[in-house]
Amino acid sequence: MAHEDKGKYFKKHPQGTKIDEDLKKEIIEQVKNNNISCKKAEEIAGELGFSLEETGVAIDVLNINITKCQLGLFGYGETKKIVQPAKEVTSELKEKITSSLQDGNLSCTAAWRIAGELNIPRMKVCAACETLEIKVKPCQLGAF
Repeated sequence: MAHEDKGKYFKKHPQGTKIDEDLKKEIIEQVKNNNISCKKAEEIAGELGFSLEETGVAIDVLNINITKCQLGLFGYGETKKIVQPAKEVTSELKEKITSSLQDGNLSCTAAWRIAGELNIPRMKVCAACETLEIKVKPCQLGAF
């Protein structure tokens, strides 16, 4: 969502979208200053058995900001993102990224998968994307 849509995240979903009460309760318990980190959202999803997408919808409906993207792309205050371009990209990583592109972008889900397959930090995949000038989207929690 664009910056001007901040605080109106619920509008991305049909009016009356229902969310699980246990999921809602756990999210609300973990929120600080109307923010929840990507990592905490992932933990909640795993603990309660929800997908990241379902958890993201609940966060949107509750109008909560997602911060500290685990790929380093958003939610880091004034600097917005913390990921920096990689100094070099291995041919194996480049091949995995380019073979996973959809409409010229690498999805967040694919970035996480590649990091797992190569046993590297998720942010390293994003750093390679910065170098390769590839956008990472969509977010699997539904941000941006």
